[in-house]
Amino acid sequence: MSVWVKICGNTSLADAQLAVAAGVDAVGFVFAPSPRRVTAAQVAAITPHLPAEIEKVGVFVDADFAEISQIVQQAGLTGVQIHSDGGSDLAERLRGQFGPDRRLLQVIHFGADAAEELRAARGNRHIDGILVDSRTAAAVGGTGVAFDWEAARATIFSSEHGLKLIAAGGLTPANVAQAVAILRPWGVDVASGVEATPGRKDPEKVRAFIRNCRAAGFLETD
Repeated sequence: MSVWVKICGNTSLADAQLAVAAGVDAVGFVFAPSPRRVTAAQVAAITPHLPAEIEKVGVFVDADFAEISQIVQQAGLTGVQIHSDGGSDLAERLRGQFGPDRRLLQVIHFGADAAEELRAARGNRHIDGILVDSRTAAAVGGTGVAFDWEAARATIFSSEHGLKLIAAGGLTPANVAQAVAILRPWGVDVASGVEATPGRKDPEKVRAFIRNCRAAGFLETD
């Protein structure tokens, strides 16, 4: 039994393979303004070299159905992470296009509106899971800033809602075990916390993150 782990913000085959070798469940690629931004062509050169069982998730911010659909197909993605709704029917259209085999994740940001956003996501039967992230004035993801885990546990993560909850934002090898112990998430997601520089992973940090997360984990993946 272990927590599902995604290493996000990969920009090279070497970094994606590093994550795979360390025991990750999913690798993420950012198709939005970021130091970690990649193109569909770049990712299309990476995904064929990764094991079939490893999830390849595209991260999209304010992207519409046409853009996401084209990139998913060109880049060989098995999942989509939506940082904005892109239209009320976006998840439904993606599900209709790709069927049940792509994982669809909706991002919400912990704060005053988080509970309302969670309820809305819960009502969307096309969403597989919710990624709870921190947010700053300058960034909607990859912030390196942790939200209040105790407050989140008392509100968002305490609910029995049938959705997979993934913790993100400010996670590092040093604190991921504590985050898992407090939040008891289905999964965790990290980008900046395992980097040497923006867009380039630190091998020891990646290995330590996954090792510490596995040691603390207790939830079964699917």
